[in-house]
Amino acid sequence: MKSESLVVCDVAEDLVEKLRKFRFRKETNNAAIIMKIDKDKQLVVLDEEHEGISPDELKDELPERQPRFIVYSYKYQHDDGRVSYPLCFIFSSPVGCKPEQQMMYAGSKNKLVQTAELTKVFEIRNTEDLTEEWLREKLGFFH
Repeated sequence: MKSESLVVCDVAEDLVEKLRKFRFRKETNNAAIIMKIDKDKQLVVLDEEHEGISPDELKDELPERQPRFIVYSYKYQHDDGRVSYPLCFIFSSPVGCKPEQQMMYAGSKNKLVQTAELTKVFEIRNTEDLTEEWLREKLGFFH
């Protein structure tokens, strides 16, 4: 039996640069960088960028049968009235993906998280789960 060695994909240079800039963005609206894996090059590459996108709109941009990595800058209104702009890493790994695709994304996730220097890391197994309520609940654990 052939053992599946875990593939860890590198992050494309231009994407590394984009993520770095994204971390220091001054805009106060929600924004997202959606990333995918280029299987042939074994690279994490940019899929789409969005400005002014709500969690529910973001959900509609995600494929239902393919994994995606998302870095999401979210305007978080705290219960006490404070506002912060946490950067969230969301791994969308829908049930029903091809197993080898699933493994490739799962294997590359940590490297991407480290590259983007993110601490708020969440995973969804169903794109429908990505809602404002879900995100606020998740972020609540950090504050």
